[in-house]
Amino acid sequence: MDTHVSLDKTATRQLAVNPLPSTAIKYLLSRNSTVRLLSLFERYNLASVKLNLRFAEATFTPTDADAHAAWDLYVEMLTRVVTQPLPLDRGDEKAALDSVHSLFPTTRAILRDYGRQAIGFAKIAIPVLNQVVRPFTARWHREALAGAFENPTKRQKFRDELGILQANLQDYTRLLAEIADVEDLTDLEGLSHRDGGDSV
Repeated sequence: MDTHVSLDKTATRQLAVNPLPSTAIKYLLSRNSTVRLLSLFERYNLASVKLNLRFAEATFTPTDADAHAAWDLYVEMLTRVVTQPLPLDRGDEKAALDSVHSLFPTTRAILRDYGRQAIGFAKIAIPVLNQVVRPFTARWHREALAGAFENPTKRQKFRDELGILQANLQDYTRLLAEIADVEDLTDLEGLSHRDGGDSV
């Protein structure tokens, strides 16, 4: 399968500003790995994500556009509270909720930039947004409107649930690193929630 694709103009401009590391580029030029989509989710502790059987059994072979899109989202996520601690003495729950919610416009923008050539990335990013992120943001948006962040007990509950979400999204960043074929920096600072690290 020919994995050399022609990116659209927007994506090309974006790559000029934020190029992938050279080691990833070398791999992309000879990319030929194939894996079942469902297996990919299972490998990264995201088996709770449900897919239509036709898509679950479909094979996934990352293209250059998939890898670049994964890299863009990977960088965004590793520098946001979605994967980083929320310190009790400095963190703000409303700002944290807004940061989690910002994954929606960020992912949509990446999907638009790379277009149909990153359909493999889309098959991963869209279910994660809808099934992992959306239940959290929908619940806590309602709670926030009801004044939950003025209540110390509710604030702690938010932080506890954020810690669970962060663990899932750290697994997601590891998956993105594989698609982008870059060194995984998720645990660079020793803050993994999956391994029992602090969530606040």
